Amino acid sequence: MLFRLGSGGMGEVWKGEDTRSGREVAIKVLSPEAVADTDRMKRFAMEANATSALDHPNILAVYEVGQSDAGPYIVTEFVDGETVRSILMSGPLPLAR
Repeated sequence: MLFRLGSGGMGEVWKGEDTRSGREVAIKVLSPEAVADTDRMKRFAMEANATSALDHPNILAVYEVGQSDAGPYIVTEFVDGETVRSILMSGPLPLAR
């Protein structure tokens, strides 16, 4: 893991590098609080399963789902740019966007 990108109700997202392929990745790690919450663990598992089953150019590719000493995690493709949150906070979007 290279550095933390942000955090939310489920845990933290880190930027990392896949040492096998050299590609940049995003790593979502569940917080200890989320791990202790059965409902959040179910949502995390559903997100991991649903996202990994999708194959579309507008949806992040899921490379790995697993468990480490830090907790459950999902490794996805890394996309550099603005977050959806920052885009939505800047005001209404034009229809074309």
